[in-house]
Amino acid sequence: MESLGFVAVAVGVVLFALVSRRLESSAVTPPMVFAVFGLAIGGAGLGWLNVGDDMESGHGFVHGLAEITLILVLFSDAARIDLRALKADHNLPVRMLVIGMPLAIIAGTAVALLLPLGLSLWEAALLATLMAPTDAALGQAVVSNPKVPARIRQALNVESGLNDGIALPLVFLFACLAGAAHSVDDINWATFAGAQLGFGPLAGIVIGGAGAWALDNAALRGWISETYEGLAMLAIAFLSFAGAELVGGNGFIAAFVAGLVFGNFLRDRCRFVFEFAEAEGQLLVLLVFMVFGAALLPEAIGVLNSHGWVAVGFAVLALTVVRMVPVAIALAGTRLRWQSVLFLGWFGPRGLASILFALFILEQVTMGLGHMILSITVMTVAISIFAHGVTAAPLARLYGDYIAREKSREEMMPVSEMPTRAQAAPQRPSTHMPSAD
Repeated sequence: MESLGFVAVAVGVVLFALVSRRLESSAVTPPMVFAVFGLAIGGAGLGWLNVGDDMESGHGFVHGLAEITLILVLFSDAARIDLRALKADHNLPVRMLVIGMPLAIIAGTAVALLLPLGLSLWEAALLATLMAPTDAALGQAVVSNPKVPARIRQALNVESGLNDGIALPLVFLFACLAGAAHSVDDINWATFAGAQLGFGPLAGIVIGGAGAWALDNAALRGWISETYEGLAMLAIAFLSFAGAELVGGNGFIAAFVAGLVFGNFLRDRCRFVFEFAEAEGQLLVLLVFMVFGAALLPEAIGVLNSHGWVAVGFAVLALTVVRMVPVAIALAGTRLRWQSVLFLGWFGPRGLASILFALFILEQVTMGLGHMILSITVMTVAISIFAHGVTAAPLARLYGDYIAREKSREEMMPVSEMPTRAQAAPQRPSTHMPSAD
């Protein structure tokens, strides 16, 4: 980026910060603002932020930003999930992950094959899996609105925290299978994929567990200050990534597994992780959405011109039927009201994970229709940013008022709360039922 680009980005961040509190209760969300701002100052607009060549080469500012952001998001999302609480009183997100997510991938694969997109089986499966991770931060008004019952808010929150890490091995596996079908190189794809999917989690378990044990013992002996405790946590996230890459594993899978192990070993010491995700981590996320608008969105529109409404139709179906029907099947028998099932089905925004997964997977594995897969992913995320952003606040209010008025006990069952990506610290467990007032 040239100096003018840095100036434009810095000014944009400052201007948004000045009105951020006023926008919290509106239909305007940060990803929406920064995606539009990136489009305005990017190559398709004023030309102040020109990162097109950098994106294609896979090096430099954009690649580094995306890589750092994905490592920290995977680690921090995993660290905030309390597995004991998940097992005890979070049956809704477990159903959505164990039943709903595989069904959504199968349904998305079928839709991609039925539409005239020209995708092979593995390319269709890859596209469907890129659509599987949700991003609760795109509908922040839903997971932060106290009118929405804690059980429903936390179902979306926990699902979002776990599904990116669960989807990542499948994304990589399908990318390898699709790449193998188009590869002319003598590569043992099965061995390569096995090493990536095997050594990655193993490195995450070892490094996350060893790091947590070392920090815990140092803290008990009074050897480490709170400031350096936080810095050590960040270093462990990057160490898990680098360690996995050194032994032939997938670094991103390792970062997620390390966060899960670390967070559940040191539950009370993860405050720094949440605070970082609230401040510095949030800045990285917004910069990614800015680059998304500046570089990816114009390119996606250009590629999709050759496929017209077919690609846009897949994006719309991915956000509606392909998401909502599997969620309804997964939640059958839970005695939730149909309004709650519809609410949970609609608020599965596609965002950061889908963008970053597509960038890295398509950079590493060459496929015949790789650019179209990236373009459809970008188009789906763009539609989701605005559709879920605009509807989050009003639908959260309407739904919360309805449940309170009906005094629906199933939805109001108390659950332990886990911090979202936009909360600085974990909340205390919810031990009482919300009032109807």
